[in-house]
Amino acid sequence: MTETAIQPTTTGWVIPEDTLERFRERAVAHDRDNTFFADDLADLSELGYLRATLPVERGGLGLTLHQLNAEQRRLATFAPATALGINMHLYWVGPITDQLAQGNSDVSWLADEVAAGKVIAAGHGEPGNDLVIDDSTTIATPVEGGYRITGRKIFTSLSPAWDWLGVHARDNSDPEHPKIVHTFIPRGEEGVTTVETWDTLSVRATASHDTLLDNVFVPHERTVGVVELGEQPTGYVAGIFPWVLPALGNIYVGIARRALDLAIASATSRSALSLDGETVAHKPFTQYHVAEAELALEAVTGALDDLTKSLTAGEDLGDRALLRLFAAKENSTRVARQVTDLALEIAGAGALHRRNELERLYRDVRAGSFHPPNSDAVRAFVGAFALGLV
Repeated sequence: MTETAIQPTTTGWVIPEDTLERFRERAVAHDRDNTFFADDLADLSELGYLRATLPVERGGLGLTLHQLNAEQRRLATFAPATALGINMHLYWVGPITDQLAQGNSDVSWLADEVAAGKVIAAGHGEPGNDLVIDDSTTIATPVEGGYRITGRKIFTSLSPAWDWLGVHARDNSDPEHPKIVHTFIPRGEEGVTTVETWDTLSVRATASHDTLLDNVFVPHERTVGVVELGEQPTGYVAGIFPWVLPALGNIYVGIARRALDLAIASATSRSALSLDGETVAHKPFTQYHVAEAELALEAVTGALDDLTKSLTAGEDLGDRALLRLFAAKENSTRVARQVTDLALEIAGAGALHRRNELERLYRDVRAGSFHPPNSDAVRAFVGAFALGLV
């Protein structure tokens, strides 16, 4: 039995403005106290946001990839860590709809879990693993009826709240043909432990603690993909990339948009003695910095919207599909950092105060370059692709 679908508001947005304002107020305390955005998560669940992209007939809101990206960019302007944390759930949900539309009933059970309000988290990060899902230090040992999973996962956003953890692990049972297993682990399974390690510079409210997996059993019916080591994932797992990479870009662009708006508000309200009391906005260099920031945001926002509209329309992006996805994440997070840097210059030294929202946004935007694929991995792929080496 699935919940009744909740339709977006008459404004066209799923999350009302007053709800977002509460998120912004809470974000201050969450960052200061290093606490999880539990109240935000409860509000988002009540609004149906956790199942936003499921089909209406499956209990969702029927949002498209493009619509969800717009929602995430807007949410990030109010509560960056909330937008980022919930993204680690949403990127599992989006491709469920794609797979159902293609007739893949293997993920129907997961659709039912999401419709029932369950939260999914990502268990891909591992100490020392710079290949992400292409390899794993976590081991999947085949046993009767499924696998036993052992390893350590890091950066497990939503650690206090997840019901299902999507993980990948390496099956070495055939040394000549090792495989990567993609499967889901329920929270209450024996051998699952959360280790509270998350005390960071930025996006503190995501509560991205470590997760220890000690001989955890997962049945075959929870496995959503098995590929030979070195092969690209297919099906549901491959479908994650279009849902996660543009959304990451939009989240960080949302942070930068908010930072610039705050800086502009500061510049138009602060007076300057050198200008006989006129506002800082009249300084040529202020205007120059604002122009530089606006131009950068305009370009990257347009590129993101073009990509998400193309993906929603099902356009064939050809052999440059992965390059465009990587570029969406890399260019957006890089521009977001640049714009936020400019925002602090425009706003002046007052932005350094912890009581100033810009100080938190400056820290939050720093996390963008670390999401897989990180900046080094993006350049390695794009360079090799452009040179015809891959």
